[in-house]
Amino acid sequence: MHNPRFRFALLFVLLLLLIGAVGLVSAQQEDTLNIIYWQAPSTMNYYLSGGTKEIDASSLVLEPLARYDEQGNMVPWLVDEIPTVDNGGVSEDLMTITWHIKPGVLFSDGTPLTAEDAVFTWQYCTHPEMGCSYIDKWTDVTNVEALDESTVKVTFGVSKPFPYGPFVGQEASILQKAQFADCLGTRALECTEQNFAPIGTGPYVVEEFRANDVVTFTANPNFHEEGKPYFKRVVLKGGGDAESAARAVLETGEADYAWNLQISPAILTGMEAAGLGTVLVDYGTSVERIHINQTNPDPALGDMRSVLAADGSNTHPFLTNPAVWKAMSMAIDRNIIAEQLYGAGGVATCNILPAPAIYASTNNDACLTQDVDGAKALLDEAGIVDTNGDGIRELDGVPLKILYQTSTNAVRQSTQALVKQWWSEIGIETELRNVDASVFFGADVASPDTYGKFYADVEMFTNNFSGTDPEGYMSQWACSEAGGPDNGWLGNNISRWCNSDYDGLIAQLAQTARLEDRAAIVIQMNDLIVQNGAAIPLVHRGDVSAVSNRITGAAMNVWDAEIWRVFDWQPA
Repeated sequence: MHNPRFRFALLFVLLLLLIGAVGLVSAQQEDTLNIIYWQAPSTMNYYLSGGTKEIDASSLVLEPLARYDEQGNMVPWLVDEIPTVDNGGVSEDLMTITWHIKPGVLFSDGTPLTAEDAVFTWQYCTHPEMGCSYIDKWTDVTNVEALDESTVKVTFGVSKPFPYGPFVGQEASILQKAQFADCLGTRALECTEQNFAPIGTGPYVVEEFRANDVVTFTANPNFHEEGKPYFKRVVLKGGGDAESAARAVLETGEADYAWNLQISPAILTGMEAAGLGTVLVDYGTSVERIHINQTNPDPALGDMRSVLAADGSNTHPFLTNPAVWKAMSMAIDRNIIAEQLYGAGGVATCNILPAPAIYASTNNDACLTQDVDGAKALLDEAGIVDTNGDGIRELDGVPLKILYQTSTNAVRQSTQALVKQWWSEIGIETELRNVDASVFFGADVASPDTYGKFYADVEMFTNNFSGTDPEGYMSQWACSEAGGPDNGWLGNNISRWCNSDYDGLIAQLAQTARLEDRAAIVIQMNDLIVQNGAAIPLVHRGDVSAVSNRITGAAMNVWDAEIWRVFDWQPA
């Protein structure tokens, strides 16, 4: 026991064991990718949730036939080719689309992906007792059939110029029929094992799922990208808040990736200065804009307040005058708003629809340069001047006094203050008002404070759409979509802007299939909105995340799942 040589040998063995343990931990750390989604997923089956956190978590396991890349381009995924009219995959009457699953795609349990799995996924989501979160992906679908083991045919009840809803994008991924066969309709929520650990074709397999806390994944040995993924394990951790998530990547190095960093630009920049990671920004379709009320919001009008009259008799007393709204737009310095208030998460824009790139107009870019003197001259030329010396211009005896409302939010209140100052410089008086977000964006028909009722002259908020095809989104500006008492103030045309040329373009778009032709129509629609004073675009808002310098290959994707290509991420 007291032999010095024995004690030395024992200490040497213990030292070797310790070194081995440290090496094992180090190797495990190198093999593990740590991701923070501070809003943790509650299920791995987003068909039962619809939240972004569930969609992104599921992208490690479940996959669609085709998806969208970082630029919003549709790319084949579990197929070799996107079906089109030109290649015969879409019928001439636009009523069917046929997909061909590429050979050799396996689920993680080693069984082949077949057309029957696609058919089952449609049946699962459209079951009348299901309550599927992404039922809109199957709009107008009347049948999905397996023509053979690898061929899926989708039939629509109407001509579908854009038939890429079913099986395209993470929200329309394929479930394994064998696993979910007993989970149809009301039984869907009872299938806890399936919902927490779905079997998919993606790069990872769920090892452990703890709802609203953490998900641990291991590499799928049957993944269809040979030699990938590079990390053997992924730990997706929830909890905390955006600021603590950012700190874990950018300052302490505890995590490799942090999602949805909605925090002060100054704080985020300070964290990035630590040198441990990089802030990533990607831009989808979110635009902060000022809607211009085309109708009269005067309380004295009673039931006709802010209502679009069929005979056009209830227009706003001065905001429909081109000189007024053009001057208001010209006076705004969008670059200051974007740089000072949004930082990495915003760029100035002149478009209601700034993306995907194919739909982005360049015809309105003059708004990117503030022109206060030009705005004054425009009003002067139109005879809209201050006649009594009180600093406020008048149009036909009506002073240009504006009630400008938005939701309660520090960035929005700062934006309001800047815009109020610029408008005062051109002779427009502005009263600012902010409403609690839950009330402002609510649907209480009894409340006078909702953005849908629009009991103000102008109001500001952000809007966007999911996916990459803007047909439904741009159709919200139709005359028939104007909010009013007849539809419970839930119409999507918030500005009550009605333009027959625009309605004609909506109809034309619904009959146009070729992508380039659709893009040309959408650009015309965007320009009509902006160039006719329905709204004043301000900032193209981006999604913000952070990645550690220890990782290479990470890139955000706002058009699909944000971490869609996590299998390409590697240790630096």
